[in-house]
Parts: sequence; structure tokens; C-alpha cells
Amino acid sequence: MSLRKPEPRSDRKAVLLSTRILDLIDIPAAIGLLTRLPVPLNSDHVMARGALAAWAYPVVGALIGGIAAAVAAVFLWFGVVPVIVAVLVVVLQVVLTGAMHEDGLADSADGLWGAYDRDRRLEIMKDSHIGVYGVIALTLSLILRCAALSVLLSSLPVYLLIALGALSRVPMVALMHGLANARKTGLASSVGRPPASKVILAAILAFAITVLILPSAVILLIGLMILCTVAVGYVARAKIGGQTGDILGASQQITECVLLISLTTLL
Repeated sequence: MSLRKPEPRSDRKAVLLSTRILDLIDIPAAIGLLTRLPVPLNSDHVMARGALAAWAYPVVGALIGGIAAAVAAVFLWFGVVPVIVAVLVVVLQVVLTGAMHEDGLADSADGLWGAYDRDRRLEIMKDSHIGVYGVIALTLSLILRCAALSVLLSSLPVYLLIALGALSRVPMVALMHGLANARKTGLASSVGRPPASKVILAAILAFAITVLILPSAVILLIGLMILCTVAVGYVARAKIGGQTGDILGASQQITECVLLISLTTLL
């Protein structure tokens, strides 16, 4: 009987170091995927890591929220009324993400409620045109976000946007892991499914950020985030048998709207 020789300690350290480096590189990879920020990327690395970089999505959300919070603070300091600042913040978020999540919400609304069979729903979601359901969903989302933010910016610190940005990206990671890809092609399919460890890491990061920024509301926000994830996942599985990139974008938008509205009830 032969015994396997243990790896030299130096080799184990080298493997651990390379893993940590890959994890750090996942952050700019996630930024490049989810935003329009000019981040130098190695496309081969991004595709190779794929879903393994999904843990960094809440980090990207926090970054977007941080930029929006900084801009909001400047405008409020100059005396711009909160309702105008709220609109400018939403516009900035749309610009930073290239309207990726808004596009997912509109396409999901059109597809999930615009047909009666799975194949037709997926076909509609892939179509670049927007229908009535998409227009309504997108309009309501923008109105709700602007209205809720205008109230919150009058009473709460602007950096609440950091916590909301992080929390609203967790459902994307959870749905990527929990649901199969509804189609064999597309962004979600090419990225792949993250392992459970990456979902847990994403959730821990978002939780830690929320505890630091909004400790009094953390239980409410986490509970609602989980509820949104389950609800979106249930509808997506029932109607198209899994998730797509559009479903992931819709989950972010729905979660952000719900969290914003919930915070207004605490004022």
C-alpha cells in the first residue's frame, strides 16, 4: 500500500497565495461586468473565472452606491432640494451600470407576462424591443426609486446608498446558484453557476456593510432581501424554468425598490 506524500509547505502557501490573488482580481472583473466604469480587464481571465467572481457583486453594488452617495452629498451641501438630488442619483446609477439592471427588469416584465408558453417568453425576453409590460415596470421602478430616495435623503445619511447597493446584488448571486439557466446561450449561461461558498461570501459581505451603515434596520432589510430573492426565483422557475441575465437584473431592481420603500416606513 502506497502513501501519498504531503505537499511541501511552500507549495501549499503558493497555492493559497494564488487563490487570494485570483479573488482580488475578481473585483475588477465584476466591476467590468456590471458597470461601465473604465476598468482594465483581461477578457480571458474574466471568462475563466466566470461565476467564481460573483461573490464580488455586492462589492460592486457598494461601489456604485458610494459614488452616488458622494455626488448626492455634494448636491445637498450646495442646497439642492432632495427631490432633485434623488432624480440625479437614480440617473447616475443608470449611467454607471449602463442601464443593465433596468433592461433586465423591462425584458423580464415583457417576457414573463407577455406570453403563455416558456419558449415564447424566452423569445420575447431576448428581443431588444420593449413592450407595454416593460414600459410600465420600468416607469414604476424609476418613480418608486426617485420618490423613496427623495424622502430618505431628507432624513437619513446619504451613505445608506452603499448598503442598498450591496444588498440588492445578493439576490443575483443566489439566483445564479439556486436556479438552472433557462436557456443554453446568453450572458447568464456563459458566466455559469457560482458554488454555494461564493453565495455565502457575497451574503456575508453585504450583511457586514449593512451592519456598519444601517445597524438599526439590518434585520428588516435582510429579511426583505431574502423574500425578494425567493419571490423572483419562484416566478422565474414557474414561468421559464430557471434564470437568465434579465431575471438577475430584475431581481436587483425589485429588491432595491422594496428596500427603499421599507426604509421610508422607519422614518
